[in-house]
Amino acid sequence: MWKKLPAWQLLWWCHRFSLLWSAIDAQTRYSIPEELKRGSLVGNLAKDLGLVVSELHRRKLRITSEAGKQYFSVDLGKGDLLVTDRIDREELCAQRATCLLPLELVIDNPLQLHRVEIEILDTNDNAPSFLSKEKILKIAELVNPGARFPLESAQDLDVGPNSVRSYLISKNDNFKIEVKTHKDGRKIPELVLEKALDREKLPVHHLILTALDGGDPVRSGTSEITITVLDNNDNAPQFERQLYETNVSEKATPGSQILQVKATDADEGLNGEIEYAFAEQTSDVILALFDIDTSTGAVVVKGLLDHETSSFHRFDITAKDKGNPKMEGHCGVEIKIIDINDNAPEIIVTSLTTPVPEDSATGTVIALISARDPDSKDNGKVTLTLPSESPFKLNPSVSNHYSLVTNGQLDREKNAQYRVKIRATDSGSPPLSSEKIIDVDLLDVNDNPPVFSQPYYTVYVNENSAPGHILCSVSACDLDAGENAKVSYSIVDSKVHDVSVSSYVYMNSENGSIYSMHSFDYEKVKVFHIQVQAKDQGSPSLSTNATVHVFILDQNDNAPAVIYPSPHAASHLRVPRTAKAGQLVTKVTAVDADSGHNAWISYKVSEATDASLFMVSVYTGEVRTKRAVSEHDDSSQRLIVEVQDDGEPVQSATVTLSILLEDGVSEPMLELRHKASEPSKTSGRITLYLIVSLASVSVLSLVTLLILAVKCMRSSRSRASCCTRRTHCDEDKKPNRKLHIQLNTDGPIKYVEVLGGDVMSQSHSFRSCMSPMSEYSDFTLVKPSSTTDFKEVISVLDASLPDSTWTFESQQVSTTLVCNEGQLEVINAFF
Repeated sequence: MWKKLPAWQLLWWCHRFSLLWSAIDAQTRYSIPEELKRGSLVGNLAKDLGLVVSELHRRKLRITSEAGKQYFSVDLGKGDLLVTDRIDREELCAQRATCLLPLELVIDNPLQLHRVEIEILDTNDNAPSFLSKEKILKIAELVNPGARFPLESAQDLDVGPNSVRSYLISKNDNFKIEVKTHKDGRKIPELVLEKALDREKLPVHHLILTALDGGDPVRSGTSEITITVLDNNDNAPQFERQLYETNVSEKATPGSQILQVKATDADEGLNGEIEYAFAEQTSDVILALFDIDTSTGAVVVKGLLDHETSSFHRFDITAKDKGNPKMEGHCGVEIKIIDINDNAPEIIVTSLTTPVPEDSATGTVIALISARDPDSKDNGKVTLTLPSESPFKLNPSVSNHYSLVTNGQLDREKNAQYRVKIRATDSGSPPLSSEKIIDVDLLDVNDNPPVFSQPYYTVYVNENSAPGHILCSVSACDLDAGENAKVSYSIVDSKVHDVSVSSYVYMNSENGSIYSMHSFDYEKVKVFHIQVQAKDQGSPSLSTNATVHVFILDQNDNAPAVIYPSPHAASHLRVPRTAKAGQLVTKVTAVDADSGHNAWISYKVSEATDASLFMVSVYTGEVRTKRAVSEHDDSSQRLIVEVQDDGEPVQSATVTLSILLEDGVSEPMLELRHKASEPSKTSGRITLYLIVSLASVSVLSLVTLLILAVKCMRSSRSRASCCTRRTHCDEDKKPNRKLHIQLNTDGPIKYVEVLGGDVMSQSHSFRSCMSPMSEYSDFTLVKPSSTTDFKEVISVLDASLPDSTWTFESQQVSTTLVCNEGQLEVINAFF
């Protein structure tokens, strides 16, 4: 319970507490008396700072104290600032007039910083005390009334009105006490002689000196003074000045002279010889820092001076003569310690947010930082700086407080962690500095799509391969981390001949392997493409596409098909007995649905009634007489012609020719040959068309090759390796349009393959076959050849019209071209 206070103290406390809730320099300050009980209320922070009480817990309100020890806490439920530990003002602030305990209030979401100062008010909890409980004075009886003798000042740990206010001395006839107020506010008691002493009446005087403070209740301390009255030596030493003042740098080395005091004594001999010494009440701190030459009065530095520990020192010096009894004089010394820049600034991180998302906006607060330098004036002014290339900057706040914020775009893929070097420099001469490194980790965001190891893949697959065969494996990587870098693979749905590509292939979503769903038939599908997609697991997810070109390689799985003469229609060839050697009898024509070497066809006689009478051309299939027909040859000749391809293994077919040798048969072959040799408008026009077509194909091939070369050069320059920084590797590369002309020859030209336009396109396909009679030099283009069933072609042939130009129609319009005899058999064209 608080006791009733006097009126003047009540007014003083009211004035003190009127400062409660006041803001100084945009800061909140509270004033509380020391020694409050734990749990005592200091103030309501939520109300005074304009905070919402219900949001304090979510915003993680917390306080930090520069004192090191935590004396306060915050009730997040009410917003009250409470005392959590005993507060001793004397322990915190010693004798300073104002005792402030600074607190930093940090609030997140959004980040806020408030500075709160707690002024600790003194209570009268300490009584005055003297360093020495007994003081012995020796005073000659000849000393005149009015002489003054300085006494030891009482020490009181309290300040203000609770410190020492007055002195009393016990009742006596010779002495009184007077108090001298020093300019720094200290009260120094002096014993004043009112009445001359008489040693014979009273040789020893015992007095009690009492020091009183101004508290309520008043506290006091006492010291006993014993005065011995001496005879003779009636002149005490006198100092030239009662107070000596000087300034000394805190870097003064031990042994350096600070000042010199001087006293004189009017006596002679031993009564006039003086010795200097520190007064008896001199503290141990002074004795450790300074020393005095007893004979000269020179005061020198003894220990290490520190302005930050104490910037001012005061003590008394006595001058004693050697008389009997000894007489002494007193003077005061005041030394001001001059600060030098001997303390480097200190950087204090009060709050740090890490890791930080790499897409944080410019100005995002990363840390709250304060700077402290115990030096004074310019030596204590601190400036914080960052390297110029740092993506962060410092925003100054109040009272040497800064906030570290982002100052540019952050990229975890370039730097996963930033070591922010903060440099603090004071304004001293020379300036001192210190550094502190703050590690800021970046939190990955999904800002990089997966990148395939190459923009497109080329796969070659043999037709008729077993289902489940692995075609290829694609791979992609992602520069992000964690879930943002986990890649899954899938096939983008597309059509191949109006059928979903997923019916052709299957893809493993984890490793990017592509498997065939069934075997492929080159004659139906020569090439198709797969659009694959790599997708990460970020939110939102990012993806990249690549193209897989699948080329089906032909296998020799089709036997040659004879289209003339028809194997299904029986016919007899008539040859006059007047036929000479080398006369053309007929021509066997066959085609093969395969391509390349697998479609190269050769002819030979397998069986013959008379092997010496007929022969067949290996490459053209022309059946001619080997010798002149004689009257002795059988009239009915049977000839079996075998047709073979050049594949592995070899596939073959046979056709049986029935030949009748008769007399008086006309020679239509000669007439046909004669007709073929006659120029006509139709053949000339068709020949012109063929020349123009071949020239156009050649020019288109050259232009396409040039375009391909330019694109390849650009692609090679722009393509970047995976898992490194890239510029254009995210762009999908579309397959170049190509034109291929392949001349497959074995002696005479057997066929030509032309691939043009998009390599994936099969919308235009042409295959041509020579007419049965080479003398007419006709051939037919059938499109598309990839879907033509040659058995159907054979079924629609009219073998009875050898002199006609026959046309194969399949799905699209047919085209007929004419060329010279024996120069061109098959043309496959893809546009």
